[in-house]
Amino acid sequence: MLAAFVATFPTMTALTFTLVYSKAGQVATVNYAKGLLFMTPPWIIYVLCLIFLLPRWGFVKSLTVGVLTYMLLAGIVSIVMKHLGR
Repeated sequence: MLAAFVATFPTMTALTFTLVYSKAGQVATVNYAKGLLFMTPPWIIYVLCLIFLLPRWGFVKSLTVGVLTYMLLAGIVSIVMKHLGR
């Protein structure tokens, strides 16, 4: 559990927020934060693929399916958001 906590600790997002804010300001930072929220469901499904497929298919196959699923869902989210004008 400690490893999962450390792996999900928001160090990278805090650093990215700081860099985006320092270079592009508040609006860009808020847009980046919204993007993170919209991409969270595909990421959760990616992790679920690993949880459920790893015992059945092994590491490489489950990781491949998880990453491909993430990419597909992230693409769909991007298209939908672009269509909605966000």
